[in-house]
Amino acid sequence: MRVVTGGISHETSTFTTVITNLQSYKDRFYLHGDQILNMFHGTNSPIGGFIDGAKTHGFELIPTVLATAQPSGPTPRDLFDAILDELLNRIADVGSIEGVLLSLHGSMAVGNLDQADGIDDAEGYILAAVRQLVGPDVPILVQLDIHSNVSQRMVDQASVLIGRKSYPEVDMAERSQECADILMRILKDGVCPTMALHQIPMFWGMNQVTAYSPMREAIAELHRVTAQPGVICGSIATCYYLADVPNMGSSVYIVTDNDQNLAQMYADQLGAWLFERRTEWHCPLLSTFEALQEAKLDGRYPVIFADVWDNTGGGSPGDSTGMLRTFIEAGLRDACVLYIVDPESIVQCQEAGVGTKLMLDVGGKSSPLQGNPIPMKAEVVALSDGYFHYDGPMYAGLAGNMGLSAHIKQDGIHVLLVTQREQPFDTAFSRTLNLDLQRMKYIGVKSAAHFRAGFEAWSGAIHVVSEPSVHTLKDLTFNRLGRKLYPLDNI
Repeated sequence: MRVVTGGISHETSTFTTVITNLQSYKDRFYLHGDQILNMFHGTNSPIGGFIDGAKTHGFELIPTVLATAQPSGPTPRDLFDAILDELLNRIADVGSIEGVLLSLHGSMAVGNLDQADGIDDAEGYILAAVRQLVGPDVPILVQLDIHSNVSQRMVDQASVLIGRKSYPEVDMAERSQECADILMRILKDGVCPTMALHQIPMFWGMNQVTAYSPMREAIAELHRVTAQPGVICGSIATCYYLADVPNMGSSVYIVTDNDQNLAQMYADQLGAWLFERRTEWHCPLLSTFEALQEAKLDGRYPVIFADVWDNTGGGSPGDSTGMLRTFIEAGLRDACVLYIVDPESIVQCQEAGVGTKLMLDVGGKSSPLQGNPIPMKAEVVALSDGYFHYDGPMYAGLAGNMGLSAHIKQDGIHVLLVTQREQPFDTAFSRTLNLDLQRMKYIGVKSAAHFRAGFEAWSGAIHVVSEPSVHTLKDLTFNRLGRKLYPLDNI
């Protein structure tokens, strides 16, 4: 039994200043054939789960192309076309197949969206092209990010879509194994998947962490629905709201066994349940300064401040300076900021060498909206080529590369400077730069929630904070939604 795998995965911000090009994919993953299996074997990743599923069920998994870039602006149309053509050609070269397992994101946009070459719904476009190639009878199963803007075209072209159920997204391999399990039920047991979509007129706010209320109750309700007779699987997409595209918004998609009406009924019911609670998915955010005052009164350490708008995992530049400025002005000791993207300062640190002190203008170089650079008289504590391995639970076992990096220190404040944009999923990279995070009292991270996977177990308190950025929600203007969405509109 022969099954092909691969994917094109990108979370696309239409507001960021960060461009996407071929190097963006090469810096993350642009892999071909067996490179894919070698890279992801034994990892908690979508492809890693497909590999595990193939072993469990004894089918041959044939890798094609996997192209993944860090979240950033739209992928140029010519680059997208070239990658998609390569994916299609490699699938065609395989010949007869029994199934397709794809890793897509769910919020990719391509080209200039105001012109004819723009594609608002790249996943729908990819799935339509794959469907046309393999025909109507070959099952296509897809794993999606929880932050997907799911379109009707995606639902129509895929046999089954499965989104992650955890945030932080520690269930990537598990959801891919579920895709493989359902594929086998289709091929061996005659299961006939019928899938329905309910697009909710809202987008989710910060209350998405699945370990806590109210998101915990939302996942419990999803599990109640998927336990009903005739239901194969189901997913909640909280959406990716930094995209000004018509399908932006939260949704529910449910898969049943040969009963379209039942799938639609459950999707509509769960969608209505979520919309009735729309105010619960949003919460006000404090500045770092305000959160710091609360943290000092609370007294639970180490305390983590998550700079949500400069989350590189959402497409931000990663060099905003509001949090660092607050730490310095407060005169904190045993404090650190992870990570600030600043290749220019890293070059200066390399030239100076470990143990030297020098004047640096840190951060604030990508856009005035990110704040002004911070003058620092910094000691170079450590330098790195940026290579390391995640130790999880998110991406456990996967190789990472932050590019040329530096650990600098001014008085009691440590800063990790990096070349590649990435949020801190665990403490592995910090340790390569001689920074023991568990000895810190105040930790600032450029992340919304994924840092929790590797930090929350030993932290004293966590505060999600708002600092000026290209992604500060209150400053964004949406022109292409084509419908009203809560909380942008009072519905």
